[in-house]
Amino acid sequence: MKIKRFLPIAVILVIATALLAFFVYENDEPKEKLVMKSTYEILKEFHYSPQELNDSFSERVFTLYMKTLDYNKIYFTKDQIDILSSYKTQLDDAIRIASLDFFNLSLELLDKQTNKIKELYSKILENPMDYSVKETINLDMEHREYCENEAQLEDYWRKYIKYQVLTEIISIENEQKKADSLATDSVKTPKDFATIEKEAREKILKRYDTRFKRMSKITRSDRFADFVNAIAGAFDPHSNYFPPTEKEDFDISMSGKLEGIGATLSEKDGYIKVVEIVPGSPSWKQGELKAEDIILKVAQGDNEPVEIIDMRLDEAVRLIRGPKGTKVVLTVKKIDGTIVQIPIIRDVIVLEEKYAKSTILTTNDKKAYKIGYIYLPQFYVDMNDSRGRKCSKDIEIEVTKLKNANVDGIIIDLRNNGGGSLNDVVTIGGLFIDKGPIVQVKDLKTPATQYNDTDGKTLYDGPLAIMVNTFSASASEILAAAMQDYKRAIIIGTESTYGKGTVQRVVDLDRFISNEYRIHKPIGALKLTIQKFYRINGGTTQFQGVKPDIILPDLYDKIDIGEKELDYPLPWTEIKPAQYVTCKNAPNIKDLSKKSAARIQKDSSFILLKEAAKWLSDTKDQKSIPLEVSAFREKDEKDIALSKKYKNAGKASVPFEIISWNIQSKDNPTLDSVENKRIEDWNKSIKEDVGLFESYQILSDYIKTIHK
Repeated sequence: MKIKRFLPIAVILVIATALLAFFVYENDEPKEKLVMKSTYEILKEFHYSPQELNDSFSERVFTLYMKTLDYNKIYFTKDQIDILSSYKTQLDDAIRIASLDFFNLSLELLDKQTNKIKELYSKILENPMDYSVKETINLDMEHREYCENEAQLEDYWRKYIKYQVLTEIISIENEQKKADSLATDSVKTPKDFATIEKEAREKILKRYDTRFKRMSKITRSDRFADFVNAIAGAFDPHSNYFPPTEKEDFDISMSGKLEGIGATLSEKDGYIKVVEIVPGSPSWKQGELKAEDIILKVAQGDNEPVEIIDMRLDEAVRLIRGPKGTKVVLTVKKIDGTIVQIPIIRDVIVLEEKYAKSTILTTNDKKAYKIGYIYLPQFYVDMNDSRGRKCSKDIEIEVTKLKNANVDGIIIDLRNNGGGSLNDVVTIGGLFIDKGPIVQVKDLKTPATQYNDTDGKTLYDGPLAIMVNTFSASASEILAAAMQDYKRAIIIGTESTYGKGTVQRVVDLDRFISNEYRIHKPIGALKLTIQKFYRINGGTTQFQGVKPDIILPDLYDKIDIGEKELDYPLPWTEIKPAQYVTCKNAPNIKDLSKKSAARIQKDSSFILLKEAAKWLSDTKDQKSIPLEVSAFREKDEKDIALSKKYKNAGKASVPFEIISWNIQSKDNPTLDSVENKRIEDWNKSIKEDVGLFESYQILSDYIKTIHK
């Protein structure tokens, strides 16, 4: 999104002068001190919610930094945490005077502990472990306390490694069962448990050797970037510091031209998590990788996988990226706890899948309505070409096509749409109202700016529904909120949308450094939150998201996902409402919701989906894992069976008849095979989408009330 206002030159000069005055007598580690001080000063001056240097801010920085150092609580003991905690309320003073005492101490203690663990894991893996002992391990790091002393820590590591060896044993056993099922009796050569156990220990040992070798290469500057990121993260979860090397990676990712798998990743608490799957990408086409998945290992083709736990995000991304046509195999921990291998052939993104597309839905019922369906995966715009393709123009084209086809209503699908161009969402909103505000945008120091539709024309004034889910964010939330406030559309979806209602700007830190300190350049970049989105009713979309008018069951219903689950998110706030006039003949939401609930209660697909959501929640909340081999096997078998049972929850054969703009290949020889395959796949997904079918029925119920 384009931000018109940049940082005032006068303020830049003030900051630069202050930094100059401060550092003239500081010669100890000057670059680190420069980065630490300037990062805070810029954030304090320009962030939407500036934070004062006080004990509360200090505790935030401490908490975030300790999560970065040892989220899994497998290196430090409580004794060492107590030593570091003596600085818990002093980091504000450290930032003020640019002291690195705490940072230096944290590295000293971490190095000491990692060296101990490096010796420990080798000894643990030297000999077979006793897998008949009935003991358990708690892997819920968020709620597990640090070990009291070194003896407890060593025992936890014994259990931790035992758990990993057991996981590898079961994986080898499952692979053997699979191979045996495909082989004849004469060629079956099953391995005994001792052989499998030894092989598993050797794999885990090799994995840890690689992991600690990688950790030994983590530099002081890498750790310092984590510390500065803790300072930025104490403002809000979307403010980040990029050291020079990561800034290069960030620039590459923003260009959208890199070949790879097409997944947006983030590093949190030592794990690489999937944030979003890019429509049209290899991951999207392969279909198994999902948001919230955790990537544990990466293999190039059929080579030995590399574990990426505790790996820096930029390093992990470099392993996952690669030339078009090459294979990468990801070992992934799904949100239900199961571990799967996902092979993906790297490729460039199929741009067509990023664009809006439409079709017409009906059923074989003679009284069924014709309802237009528009799928919009992103609010895209070509930032490099003013005449390039943009979603607002494409949506206008699709709406016009549907309107000319005399559809009875339109459904716009924004599920999994992570947002994009603000100007385009305003234009799209304007297609469905005569004129008026769509969203309000406010920065720290000036009144809110309204983004309005001003053309006085409505392209389509018929029945309208918008589908959203937990992963609908930013621009998706703006459109849904505006149409809800105008009572122009029925918003259908999960309990709430993601809740990201903030705007970020990336600034080059080098611009803030006076010429006297140019020797330290480049020092990186800073992404900071500078604005908030507000609905036209005055409430922000931040934190709470948008609550749909009609709620549909969802697999993630009982899982905490969204902005509110991040560290230190900006709160929900409200400002003065904009002036707007709600639409006449608004839908009777209460009546439509009641009818929908009655259908859902009897629908076997939704019943299965609710069961799957509960199972997923129960699995995620499970804190204790057995380390006795028979109990471990039993748990694994149960998890696999339930994962298979619920794999297609939310999918079922629904009685849609699709009136497509592009007919199948035998009827439309002008289309190439790739395009026809794309259409066939889309049609197949529509005919399995129980949420879409329920939305069709909800909109049909509304249309009936109009035609009475």
